[in-house]
Amino acid sequence: MAQNFIIVGCGRVGSTVAKRLDSMGHDVVVIDRKKDAFRRLGDDFKGRTLTGVGFDRDLLISAGISAESAVMAVTSGDNSNILIARVAREMFGAERVVARITDPRRAAIYERLGVQTVATVSWASKRLFQMILPQNGEVEWIDPTAQYSLVERRVSAALAGTRIDATGAHAALLVRNGQASIPEGSVLLQEGDNVHLLATTAEIAAFDALAAGQKGGH
Repeated sequence: MAQNFIIVGCGRVGSTVAKRLDSMGHDVVVIDRKKDAFRRLGDDFKGRTLTGVGFDRDLLISAGISAESAVMAVTSGDNSNILIARVAREMFGAERVVARITDPRRAAIYERLGVQTVATVSWASKRLFQMILPQNGEVEWIDPTAQYSLVERRVSAALAGTRIDATGAHAALLVRNGQASIPEGSVLLQEGDNVHLLATTAEIAAFDALAAGQKGGH
């Protein structure tokens, strides 16, 4: 099912993510202050482009923003990205918002406010996909026997309050409010946590089913 993605900033990261989402059949709108930046999208890009600043309310409305939209603020400036993220969340109620913030102290603050963050260009594209499409998160590692995989998942509301060991998957790493830790099985998951699961395909599928609210019980 096609989803609405609004990407502000058509640099290396923004254009890479936009082209991939577009190739997956999603509704993609790219915003940039410079019209020339859209050249990075290539001739095959089927989405829309809008010229202007990403925190402009009218421009976001033109982009079709709603509470269901996924908004990615990946311009070259932390301040602009923070402002875009705040407008998307506070004015339009968008829940899936990711901002590129290079200052780790500021990133931690905004993670606590519900804005997911990425930092350097070198790994931002991959992280954006894992954050914005958690149900289709890329496999980070597969063991030589292909029995176990390491994947990242973002904890949904359906999983909030669930013990990690009750999910059936082993959490190798937990990232909460910008802080990483190796969690005990008794730790209760919170909505918005990012967990790196080391598990079998069946265990990952069971975790995803719980996250989607398909099975009851905490």
